[in-house]
Amino acid sequence: MASLRGPRLLGVTVLAGVLAVSCGGDETGSAPLSGGGQSRRLRLVTTVAPITSIVANVAGDLADVTGIVPEATNSHTYEPPPSAAKVLAKADVIFVNGLKLEDPIQQLAEGRLGKQAQIVELGDATIGSEEHIYDFSFPKEQGKPNPHLWTNPPMAKEYARVAAEALERGDPVHAAGYRANYQRFAAKVDELDAAMARATRTVPKPHLLTYHDAYAYFARHYGWKVIGAIQVSSFEDPTPKEVADLIGQVKAEGVPAIFGSEVFPSSVLAQIGRESGVRYVDVLRDDDLPGEPGQPEHSWLGLMRFDFITMVKSLGGDASALEAVTVENTAPDRATYPQ
Repeated sequence: MASLRGPRLLGVTVLAGVLAVSCGGDETGSAPLSGGGQSRRLRLVTTVAPITSIVANVAGDLADVTGIVPEATNSHTYEPPPSAAKVLAKADVIFVNGLKLEDPIQQLAEGRLGKQAQIVELGDATIGSEEHIYDFSFPKEQGKPNPHLWTNPPMAKEYARVAAEALERGDPVHAAGYRANYQRFAAKVDELDAAMARATRTVPKPHLLTYHDAYAYFARHYGWKVIGAIQVSSFEDPTPKEVADLIGQVKAEGVPAIFGSEVFPSSVLAQIGRESGVRYVDVLRDDDLPGEPGQPEHSWLGLMRFDFITMVKSLGGDASALEAVTVENTAPDRATYPQ
């Protein structure tokens, strides 16, 4: 398992000082931040939907959470519209994945944040550079490590811990509430983690060929092998030679299924499945939550449970331990998810 660190300051970019208790109102006319007998809810902005869900489970009904990256969007190439600047400018805390996933959003935010606002880079606060993974879609020579830490449950739990500490600093009046929300969420993550470990032991050959390199940290933690990803570093289709090599590798590995996305259909993966004689399962997601906002399934937990069950069953394993995990938000999810 990848090692997780204790409290770290890396990954938290504080603009004009740490978010602190305010003594007066701001230019928007809101009440002061917690303190002085008055309070207003913190305004939190997040990026991709899994991070929005994680932060919402920590914030509960104590803060306002707004996601700005629409679901079913390629987060690696997403360019925020001008309207996003207004949302970012009003934020007290902006939670991003980091690891160079949302550079355009961070650049837009840094010129518009208020004096006491901060950007929290969850991925950078979770692992150090020595733990970065570079792979098919994220080669080391391009300088961008694989950013998909949230598909690995222990790292998602660390995201929640970092978020909880940031909220406790920014809103000390409700620190106990944030801490309790985090602890409930962490217990649910641990339950999913244990179930996935049990399910892994039933998979004859836990090998993955996917549409995108979204499971590198997951694979390292559970002992799975990522044999390839068809989405190369340019986010274009692979060359005919690369496709032929993947077909040969799938045949050599003897895996029963390869995986695509229902959001980004791939004729290339379908071809690889046909020519290698294996099943093509095209329903995985990395940051498009199942169900509709407000439903329990529309959550980080619902997303991961769905993906894990799909992978385990498709590869011939027993997913009953995962199916026994109840999907629920451990705190009220009041977040706004853009569609």
